[in-house]
Amino acid sequence: MLNSLRLRLSGVVAGLPPTYWFLWLGTLINRLGGFVTPFLTLYLTDQRGISVSQAAFMVSLFGAGSFIASLVGGELADRLGRRPVLLLSFLLAPVNMLLLGLARSVELITLLTLLQGFFTDLYRPGVNAAVADLVPPAGRARAYGYIYWAINLGAAFAPALAGLMARWNYFWLFAGDALTTFLFGLVVLWGVRETRPEAARPSASRVMLRERLAVMRREPLLLAFAGLALVFGTIYAQSVVTLPVDMQAHGMRPDQYGLAIAGNGALVVLLGIPASHVVSRWPRFWTMAAAALFLGIGFGMTAVSTTLALYALSVAVWTVGEILGAVIAPVVVADLAPVELRGLYQGVYGSAVGLSHFSGPVIGGWVLGHL
Repeated sequence: MLNSLRLRLSGVVAGLPPTYWFLWLGTLINRLGGFVTPFLTLYLTDQRGISVSQAAFMVSLFGAGSFIASLVGGELADRLGRRPVLLLSFLLAPVNMLLLGLARSVELITLLTLLQGFFTDLYRPGVNAAVADLVPPAGRARAYGYIYWAINLGAAFAPALAGLMARWNYFWLFAGDALTTFLFGLVVLWGVRETRPEAARPSASRVMLRERLAVMRREPLLLAFAGLALVFGTIYAQSVVTLPVDMQAHGMRPDQYGLAIAGNGALVVLLGIPASHVVSRWPRFWTMAAAALFLGIGFGMTAVSTTLALYALSVAVWTVGEILGAVIAPVVVADLAPVELRGLYQGVYGSAVGLSHFSGPVIGGWVLGHL
């Protein structure tokens, strides 16, 4: 039994260098402390007396900051290197988070929320580019899949911990979130060296941005893929925007929505790592096609769902699509990117995902209200 466990563990870590595992560990720590985002709307309305509509707008500014951060972070990761951008994000985000928890005026909270979205997600293109630097193409599906699994494992526990902390004092949500982000910075400072390949450094630092963008525009597959990511994200956003409203319209209680959506996190944690191994052997674009199919069927099932069991089944179906897409999408972007544009390519993809945080609520709300 011990030998079998060792074989399985060796299969998990095979081909992934120590630097990668520091990035993985930092991601898990950071996501375990993701306390503020799930409770930000409640904090603004309950503790600061802001109206629901105004709070929703302010939370959307977090997404605006994230959208900008993806583009800026990707370009900086190519020009300055992955490590400086990661450290910049992990040192500034905690400070801004503490200021946000202490802010009282609506204007200051609005500005700090926008900045928090920027500083929080500035590092993401750098991490994805670093994984592409560290891991050969054959192992990238596993590498990105493990990070996706760590994100969801942390997200499964963070809201429960945040709920307990909020009953005591809301400020501790901001302090805990800031602390875990800072710890990710310490992990990078201690265990992560610069991964940007030598071949990319002269070209990335000397070429003008417009020339780099011109190279990117000559890769229509990237732009098409970013467009698909925007569509995926817009549809996926309905899981927290219109799905709870639809379930309520069919007589479901909030706790029943929570029960149905909990199946999403459970399946991701259960299937994330096995899927990373299996998907690595599948054709990239056929896998994305399968992801789209599961996503479409799953959310389409909502149209005929009237019971908790049917809603839970629909969540399970689109979760399979989510897992496939989340594992393989950054792999496709990494495979497409020239070595000197890895950060920028990941940033363009990430910005499309960030933009869906706007398009999802706007389009879903309009469709539900008018059609």
